Amino acid sequence: MQLEPYEGAADTAELPARLRHVFWIGGGSGAGKSTIARRLADRYGWRLYGTDGVMRDHAGRTTPEEAPFLHQFIAMDMDERWVNRSPKVMLETFHWFRGEGFGLIVEDLLRLPQEPCVIVEGFRLLPHLVKPLLAAPEHAVWLLPTPDFRQAAIRSRSVPGEGFVWKTSDPARAGRNIAERDGMFTTRLKKETELLQLRTIQVDTTTTENDLAEQVTTAFRL
Repeated sequence: MQLEPYEGAADTAELPARLRHVFWIGGGSGAGKSTIARRLADRYGWRLYGTDGVMRDHAGRTTPEEAPFLHQFIAMDMDERWVNRSPKVMLETFHWFRGEGFGLIVEDLLRLPQEPCVIVEGFRLLPHLVKPLLAAPEHAVWLLPTPDFRQAAIRSRSVPGEGFVWKTSDPARAGRNIAERDGMFTTRLKKETELLQLRTIQVDTTTTENDLAEQVTTAFRL
């Protein structure tokens, strides 16, 4: 994805300087991104920007031409989204995994004041899109959950009868499809961060919240 210039930036070369106060936490589903970002924001008095929370707003700010996979997804019913397609197809066609709407994250960040620092978190922070924005490589880290950790996180969050999978005709199959898709996404993140020489932290069932917070703090060289 080639980023377009944003508000007052003569070209994308200016973006790292304009975003030098931003710290990025990406990673796989269930890795603790939101929890750790909130802890660091509270500890240092930073502004917190969660990319999950702006997905609905961003979806409304795109056109089918700008985000074709997103608008195809919106047009699907729940079974088409989560039951009737293979995890691989779900991975390859999921709009946020393809970087659709990422430019809107950048636009939002550019509108914020440069003080205090901003910590951004979410699975939408794809390594190849974040790297060109980094003024310093230590300002970004990706949390990669092991399969066991991811399953434990899913179980702890699951409440029978609640969540979008229960709006499908086969919640069990939908859950399996999503879990397999998310596992493949984490594998993709691992390969991409290695290729781009970006920092990652493996999160397993022995990792405590305190441990993870300190590892991220060290990665950020705070």
